[in-house]
Amino acid sequence: MIVSIPKGTKDILPSEVHRWQWLEDAFRDCCARYGFSEIRTPIFEHTELFKRGVGDTTDIVQKEMYTFELAGRSLTLKPEGTSPVVRAFIENKLYAEQMPAKYYYNIPCFRYEKMQKGRQRQFHQFGIEIFGTENMLADAEVIALAMDYLSGLGIDDLSLRINSIGCPNCRAKYKDALQNFLRPELELLCDTCKDRFDRNPMRILDCKSPSCKEITKNAPRMMDYICEDCRSAFEELKENLTALSIPYKIDTDIVRGLDYYTKTAFEIVSDKIGAQSTVCGGGRYDHLIEEIGGPPTPGVGFGMGIERLLLVLDAAGINISKPETCDVFIAVLGRAPMAQALKTAQSLRASGFKVLTDVMGRNLKAQLKYADRSEASYTMIIGEDELKKGVVTLRNMKESTQKEIKLEEIEAEIR
Repeated sequence: MIVSIPKGTKDILPSEVHRWQWLEDAFRDCCARYGFSEIRTPIFEHTELFKRGVGDTTDIVQKEMYTFELAGRSLTLKPEGTSPVVRAFIENKLYAEQMPAKYYYNIPCFRYEKMQKGRQRQFHQFGIEIFGTENMLADAEVIALAMDYLSGLGIDDLSLRINSIGCPNCRAKYKDALQNFLRPELELLCDTCKDRFDRNPMRILDCKSPSCKEITKNAPRMMDYICEDCRSAFEELKENLTALSIPYKIDTDIVRGLDYYTKTAFEIVSDKIGAQSTVCGGGRYDHLIEEIGGPPTPGVGFGMGIERLLLVLDAAGINISKPETCDVFIAVLGRAPMAQALKTAQSLRASGFKVLTDVMGRNLKAQLKYADRSEASYTMIIGEDELKKGVVTLRNMKESTQKEIKLEEIEAEIR
């Protein structure tokens, strides 16, 4: 074979694509119920967008982005969904419209990272964003939508974990405390975390290196240093979740992997897929739009990996039925009836039926075998004799019965 699929990517074949479509349709419907509109952004953006938005201390920017040079510009395949939506919001002056702005998206993302179960180098993600409000009602609504969507799929072991990671006003004191704690162990940290120590030490808490995790297990947590405004916001979020009857657990280890988060950070986990248990993660980012060049505008949202979501469904034994692909197969005997077969097929398709015809020139036996393999509900046979009488032979494949009916009665018979 001359060419094979790149490592870390996967073909989604016709035999499984119905599972993706089912998830996509359910997500679209759920977002519509909450008043979100779809937004679509390009598959690549200028590299500066992700350096400013995601943060140059993150693994994504330092190690994982697919970046290329073209015509003197550095371009990057998007590794996440929020920054491109923010760019579109600013560039198209959507901030001049009624607030809050509420968007959802379904996108491919690209990260050159170590492959794991449910994690590819090209992966797919659902996401939502709310721009324009600091009110914790928006944070609660984002979480409620995610929980509604996931539970609506039949997943029943969901656990919501929340944290506050503060704001620029209260992080300075925490940064000093965390650096003082880590300084005696600095040489034992991985090279990436050594680089993070001065610029963004809180990211060290998110490191997956076992040695770094051991060093930071007793480190001070942001929750002990948050300012009164952040503490009040967090209390309001908890009250809103209680009002929505959404159980939660406070998890001070959650810092999220992107630099733009402030205040609320959350993850929704499932125990069905082992260590890779997070199926949805998100939070608040009140300064991101301003940092990228827009007017001061708060935001909150989440991202949800589709590949990992499919793993959860499989582990939970949730079967997604394959839809019927063929209502009628039209088998033709001889060349003369072909014109009538084509006309009938187009008429039925126009009425909403899924219709297959033979395009291989098979004999009748082979055509009927193909119809059976296509799981057609009905097989219609048109030969010379049927054509002369103005009828067709209609075979009910499920009941194994057949009869002759007039051409004009076909649609009523199979509906």
